[in-house]
Amino acid sequence: MNVWADYLWLALMILFLVIEAACPIHLVSLWFAVGALAAMVAGLLGGAMWLQVTVFVVVSAALLALLWPLVRKYLNPKVTPTNIDSVIGATGLVNVAIDNVEAHGQVKLNGMDWTARSTSGEPIPEGTKVKVDRVEGVKLFVSPVAQKVEC
Repeated sequence: MNVWADYLWLALMILFLVIEAACPIHLVSLWFAVGALAAMVAGLLGGAMWLQVTVFVVVSAALLALLWPLVRKYLNPKVTPTNIDSVIGATGLVNVAIDNVEAHGQVKLNGMDWTARSTSGEPIPEGTKVKVDRVEGVKLFVSPVAQKVEC
């Protein structure tokens, strides 16, 4: 029976727990701390060093594989899209000319008036049909929609 191996597993377990305490949200090394504990128990019961290492690897890998998907589900909740996300890609009509330099412009979209800026930085005249490229705060960034010319 190797007493030094028991101290090694104890030291590794403490090291993994200290690392875990330094990163409490991420659960980076808890699996390995439990694996080191299992390996230490195997050593205290008289298991050979190869068996202790095998127990460490198997227990750590099993905990990581089985519990990580469950833990990730609770640590990273799904992001719920808001109604503002549905505005991106929609088309509207410029009702106040858009000029980024003068910091004015307005677009009517789904019956509501929105503050708007040009995505390209070019002025967009009143009455132009535009498409929403992105939203920053309560400001739409838009670009003109190419009008089809019919003969």
